[in-house]
Amino acid sequence: MNASQKELIKATVPILKTNGNDLITYFYQRMLSNNPELKNIFNMANQASGKQQKALSGAVLAYAENIENPTVLINTLKSIGNKHVSLNIQPEQYDIVGNHLIGSIKEVLGDLATIELIDAWTCAYNELAQIMINIEAEMYQKTNNKKGGWKGWRTFVISKIVKESDEINSFYLKPEDNKEIADFYPGQYISVSTFIPELGHKQPRQYSLSSYSNNEYYRISVKKEISQNTTPDGIVSNALHNKKEGDTIEVSAPAGVFFADPEAKNPLVLVSGGVGLTPMMSMVETNKNSLQKNQTVWIHSCRNENVHAFKDTIEELNNENEWLTSFVFYETLPESETNAIEGRIDLHQIKEEILIEDAKYYICGPAIFIKVQYQSLVALGVNRENILYEEFGPQLLSLN
Repeated sequence: MNASQKELIKATVPILKTNGNDLITYFYQRMLSNNPELKNIFNMANQASGKQQKALSGAVLAYAENIENPTVLINTLKSIGNKHVSLNIQPEQYDIVGNHLIGSIKEVLGDLATIELIDAWTCAYNELAQIMINIEAEMYQKTNNKKGGWKGWRTFVISKIVKESDEINSFYLKPEDNKEIADFYPGQYISVSTFIPELGHKQPRQYSLSSYSNNEYYRISVKKEISQNTTPDGIVSNALHNKKEGDTIEVSAPAGVFFADPEAKNPLVLVSGGVGLTPMMSMVETNKNSLQKNQTVWIHSCRNENVHAFKDTIEELNNENEWLTSFVFYETLPESETNAIEGRIDLHQIKEEILIEDAKYYICGPAIFIKVQYQSLVALGVNRENILYEEFGPQLLSLN
């Protein structure tokens, strides 16, 4: 891009701030109407809720604001790249997106969309697309070259289903071809894809791996989401909960930038809410099997003990191992005796236990939960560089 084109991009920042979401909403409607095959890739629940539109409009705004030096967004781009690789996004699909994005800018801005502005945004998009294609090509190659790795979708059999709570079932997935599977870092996810009869097409979802890495199976632990309205929220989780042992689903190789390095010796402080405990379970199981057994403090919050997945497993680990200390917060305490603390997580209440030298802090749960816990850690003096978080669904938070 030349200097004048960059100035044109920066000049659209005010428009993106006020009307960016309307533009992106129009873009998605245009693209999915003209290319309905993409409904097999895009999360239609996030489309219905508006989360995907909000996430993309925020990303476009961030790119425009940093057009002079987009490399400052590299960590975000790598996170998006991991998601794209898990969905088997191909370079030619960037052409489809670009065509509809530029077309949407023309149609929504009308007379404001000068030839010079359209040329600038076309150039800006093509440069960004090439950055993403290069990032993803490297990821694809790395995954494909890994022992047991593969590119795209692979058929797995649900070998076992375990009820972990009133809402959460664990699914043990083994490859149908009985060949090796790729290892993963604790905290990473896989994408699963299954046909949804109500929609008439497939739908993919990302689920954190909830076990330690092994060469036999992947385990995901899925909360059955009960929709409160007519949107398709929870349609995939309900479909999974209706599956039986022996059924098959399509699975992509493990991906994700939210993970604990099993070779590192840093203490771990894990903060989870609801089903956000799944990547933490992987971290704890991995730590149990490691030689150094890093000091770990796990703080978990949920509504009550009936929805607390892995409750007995965590209690057993806590009682048997000096390296693990766990705290549980329930909004409603049971009538029986419990060690749980009533209410929601208050990190200031247990600051002596969690302020540990050289610790890495991991947060997972709903967006508002992550934001509150992140701000609490910062207020307690934790360096932002040592705080990592995993937001389920589109990336709406920019805390780092």
